[in-house]
Amino acid sequence: MTREKGARAKGDSGARRAMSEGVAPDLGEVLDFLRLIWAVDHGLHRASKRAELALGVTGPQRLVLRIVGRFPGIPAGHLAQLLHLHPSTLTGVLQRLEVQGLIRRRVDPRDARRSLLGLTEKGRRFDLRTEGAEETAIAVTLARTAPEKLKAAREVLESISSILSGSAHPDEHAVQAKSRKGQTRRRASRAPR
Repeated sequence: MTREKGARAKGDSGARRAMSEGVAPDLGEVLDFLRLIWAVDHGLHRASKRAELALGVTGPQRLVLRIVGRFPGIPAGHLAQLLHLHPSTLTGVLQRLEVQGLIRRRVDPRDARRSLLGLTEKGRRFDLRTEGAEETAIAVTLARTAPEKLKAAREVLESISSILSGSAHPDEHAVQAKSRKGQTRRRASRAPR
């Protein structure tokens, strides 16, 4: 058996043992952070499905309604930028909300190429915070978290978003240095004392 296969087998049995004892295995910094982001994404999708069943709109549709309610007359292009969506992706969301009678679009009198968004009377019902919504979970978490931690979390999430969207490039040297630092720290913590 090669050294790599032996290490992998040892890691597999260690991971199984840790999980059977109810302890998460050491995935390393990058995989563990990615696991957490996916857990949040999964939670948002589940909450969105519950919202659709209960309210008739998905979580993303409700977010659009809340933002349009906060900024009546917002141009569709500005909304797409704010949500980090391609305008064609937002168009589908807006069409569904329009068909449901929740938003209205009107032509911008200063630029006929733009449409301005507003809520209908029916749409205003969704412009309220409701129990169990994604924003309640966020609000509770934000209220419990120190401002400096929120600032750091926002910076990390914005950086990940920028790199994934291609608007920023990762600094390879920083990534490699951070990886080496983490490996050194993990080796030191495993060293016999």
